[in-house]
Amino acid sequence: MWSIIEQIFPYAIIFTIPLLITALGGLFSERSGIVNIALEGLMVIGAFSGALSIHYLSGVLDNHTLVLWLGLLAAVLAGILFSILHAFASINLNANQIISGTAINMIATALTVFLARNITGSGNIRISSGFSPSNVPFLSDIPVIGDLFFTKTYPTTWLVLAILFVSSFILYKTRFGLRLRSCGEFPQAAEAAGINVRKVRYSGVLISGAFAGLGGALIIVTQSGEFTGTVAGLGFLALASLIFGQWKPLGVLAATLFFGFASTIANVSQVIPELAVIPPILLKIFPYVVTLIALVIFSKSSQAPKAVGETFDSGKR
Repeated sequence: MWSIIEQIFPYAIIFTIPLLITALGGLFSERSGIVNIALEGLMVIGAFSGALSIHYLSGVLDNHTLVLWLGLLAAVLAGILFSILHAFASINLNANQIISGTAINMIATALTVFLARNITGSGNIRISSGFSPSNVPFLSDIPVIGDLFFTKTYPTTWLVLAILFVSSFILYKTRFGLRLRSCGEFPQAAEAAGINVRKVRYSGVLISGAFAGLGGALIIVTQSGEFTGTVAGLGFLALASLIFGQWKPLGVLAATLFFGFASTIANVSQVIPELAVIPPILLKIFPYVVTLIALVIFSKSSQAPKAVGETFDSGKR
């Protein structure tokens, strides 16, 4: 059993990281009071922008590592720009946030596939190669822990983990974090205290766009190596992880790690004799069934921001 865990754990981490950064983006948005089911579309935009940037920059710059990082930066910027649509509709126009997010998901998929087909003729954008996994010096030699956490890791893994802990610090230890959470709990009181609720909520949505765009691009540079017009529902899975993690950074980490591990087991089950006896369909639906059960059990004690999804008509113009 331990040998199975050692084999699949590095791959589970690879699957978890894009999910984690996207769910963190949703965390900032919903903590500010704006529901963001557009995470799927923002990931698609990030994957498209990252793949396209890397595809063209590879023929201009000789430093392939720099090209990959520039591609990730392009994905972040694209996610921010596209999330402005959701922020404007939800905050300025007081539109229904679910409908706005759904519209962005539809637009993102249609727009990127249309552009990709006109650019490449096939609808797919392939990059020459992504980041290469490597062992962390010294740490990978630690018994047990080294094999699990410091073997075959990507530099983007450590970047996202750093963002996780910085995000946790910002949310709970800074003035901005306090204001963000207050706007998601009681925006009227926040405005009475002199906080510009619209500005704070814009910040939350734009951060979510940046993180979701990065998450989409990470899929390209660490897993698929090709943009195909979809991220296979990972944006919705990130949203489920956010709910399952009770809108807390470490809770989100645990939820995404669970999904990553369960999904990896389902994907590799047929090549591992001990798991091959289990029907693949059961392994694939297992994390989703557990999530539904958990949501039902803990629905009464849900710690969602109290004002999330509610429109707020500020008296400041």
